Amino acid sequence: MRNKTTPYLSGRFFDGISSGLFMMALPWLMLKTPDMGTFVALTALACTSNSFLCTPFFSTLIDRHSRKAILVWVQVLQSSTAAVVGIIYLLGVGSHWVLAFSQLVFWVSSNIAWNTNNAFTQENYRSHEYAKISGYQEVVMQTTTLGAGAVGIILLEQWGILEFAAFAALASGLAALSYGLTPYNRQVKPSSKVSFFSQIKESKAIFTAEPVFYGFLLISCLSYPILTYLGKLIPIWFAELDVSGSWVALYNMAFGLGSLVTGLLISRIIGRISHENIMQYSMLVLAFILLAMSGVVQPLYIVLLTLSFGFFNALNRIARTNWMHHTVDMAQRGRVDGGLGMFATLVQSLSYVLIAFLAHFDAIEYGFVIVGVIVLFASIGMIAMSKKLPLSCNPNQKPKPNQEPNLDQSHQQTDSALTTQH
Repeated sequence: MRNKTTPYLSGRFFDGISSGLFMMALPWLMLKTPDMGTFVALTALACTSNSFLCTPFFSTLIDRHSRKAILVWVQVLQSSTAAVVGIIYLLGVGSHWVLAFSQLVFWVSSNIAWNTNNAFTQENYRSHEYAKISGYQEVVMQTTTLGAGAVGIILLEQWGILEFAAFAALASGLAALSYGLTPYNRQVKPSSKVSFFSQIKESKAIFTAEPVFYGFLLISCLSYPILTYLGKLIPIWFAELDVSGSWVALYNMAFGLGSLVTGLLISRIIGRISHENIMQYSMLVLAFILLAMSGVVQPLYIVLLTLSFGFFNALNRIARTNWMHHTVDMAQRGRVDGGLGMFATLVQSLSYVLIAFLAHFDAIEYGFVIVGVIVLFASIGMIAMSKKLPLSCNPNQKPKPNQEPNLDQSHQQTDSALTTQH
């Protein structure tokens, strides 16, 4: 496990620090120009919309091609994009449109990489290794998030686009190299008889075949839009309370630290509690944390509650990912993650509409209790649905994912290049 894990986690580290810092810098650099707030908001909306529309196509590509090759090519694309941006600004012809386009590329490609990493982990590791590698991944992800945030506080005031572009190009290049050096035991190769668009159409049939199971997963996915919702709501709430901006930084650090603790403990927790119980009760705890946030106005208490929120948010997400490693067909993993991602993106967009509505009516303080009640009812729904989950969704009732797959769909081979299907 160590031989393939060290280069793989190195790739995730450089990927996270590159995209995290560059995606943080781009809006900030655009906002340095007066009256660019609306443009930055519309850019974020365009990124979200394009990511949503592209997901069915890219998730199908994940099920048709080498997951390792996709990870490598995403990093090559990001490195090239950052390098081109740097060259454009070096020539003195840069504009906010260049920055907006590069943000779109990084945004969409980062979502592709996220889904690909899930499928790659399921395919390249054995079932007894899933919990341990998930813990490692969480520690690396939160370390890069905290690191990018801490470094960003210093560098945003000192660096320009040339420095950020050069850093992103170098870091993404190192990520591509690390992924390229990762040993890969490819197990999924779809039949050439199945066309690309036929596989896209199959996505609906995948979800309708097990509606209770995927409904359970969809509710669990609410934890991501809740996170992004709080990321927008809390700064607005703190601004209305006229508290220091440093509390916003502390909020982000508290969330990262809570998630980091989850990464350190997850292998022990998953070894003692079933995945579905972790997910449903983590969501229930998140609902109570949100309701508790609605009853406090001191930023210290919100930051302390955020520590617990970060822990249980990550716990729910990692348990869901691991459960899918054991239960979802490897050959369908890209499309399943894509469908779940589209649902999360849709809810995320609706949550931003709610924030705009509350801000318009000067009722932002009700944002916590509204989403808290929604999550509470969703959690109760999960508990009810867990009693109807089919036995086929129990890892102990299914063949191990790393057993010899159907030869019609997959075979074992070492892979290092993208195989084009016609």
